[in-house]
Amino acid sequence: MGGTSATTSTTPGTPASDAFFTSLNPGALGISPGFEAAVELAGEFGFGAVDPDGRYLGEQPEAELSKVGERLESAGLRWGSGGVPVDLTGDAAKFAEQLSGLPAYAATLAAAGVERAGTWIRPMSDAVTYRRNFARHVERVGLVDEILSGAGIRFGLEYVGPKTFWSTELYPFVHTLAEARELLAAVGSSNVGLILDTFHWYTAGETADDLRGLTADQVVAVDLNDAPVGRERDEQIDGQRTLPGATGVIDLAGFVGALRDIGYAGPIKVEPFNAELRALPVRDVVAKTADSLSSVL
Repeated sequence: MGGTSATTSTTPGTPASDAFFTSLNPGALGISPGFEAAVELAGEFGFGAVDPDGRYLGEQPEAELSKVGERLESAGLRWGSGGVPVDLTGDAAKFAEQLSGLPAYAATLAAAGVERAGTWIRPMSDAVTYRRNFARHVERVGLVDEILSGAGIRFGLEYVGPKTFWSTELYPFVHTLAEARELLAAVGSSNVGLILDTFHWYTAGETADDLRGLTADQVVAVDLNDAPVGRERDEQIDGQRTLPGATGVIDLAGFVGALRDIGYAGPIKVEPFNAELRALPVRDVVAKTADSLSSVL
């Protein structure tokens, strides 16, 4: 069993210049094998990359960080996309504290060779109206981006689409591709792009043509997931998904086809939030994930 590292290449970690590549993110799958084991599993099952674990990298001596990246390269792999430990919706004191620690975090990622990192947009608030929340996000995303771009790291933002989530508080916020694009336009930085997730794309009621309205450099990273059967679109729950292609609820062929059409060449990972998958042994989790990606790509 095994996955594929790219749409047009069979060599892990070395996809054609016009091809995206699959990335193993153990945390997103509910497993914790450790960095060395993750590298071994990614290579064995045909992934092209491993998503960086910021906590692990932060524990490494500064002089050793470049060697972590070299370890990936020697295995024929690259980095996927990491996380950004800043809460864009936190109170002012919390945001300021997290922002103050971001330069050191960004420097750590950069020293290891990481080039992409992102976070999600909380799609509602009980206290802040849409317009006020939008203005706050423009300012805060700009501040985060200034630090990340200075370290040579692209900044991705993920909108969250399920109505069962964004409708639970008084003021809905950005939860569609169109709104996310408006936010990016207001930020005005070419270094800030989107993290696209098939689950959010589906629950937002969007189409492949919506994706074709993007350019490749507007997409920082991609998540492929499917949705459970037996639920209407507006009944889908964010924390309950399936592996790509497991149900056929989401038009993954249309989604992936649109990515090819715009020339996207970044990482693709799986984030299924699936209890049945998490209950399996680690190797089985990775094998099933690789097979699901292979069947879709």
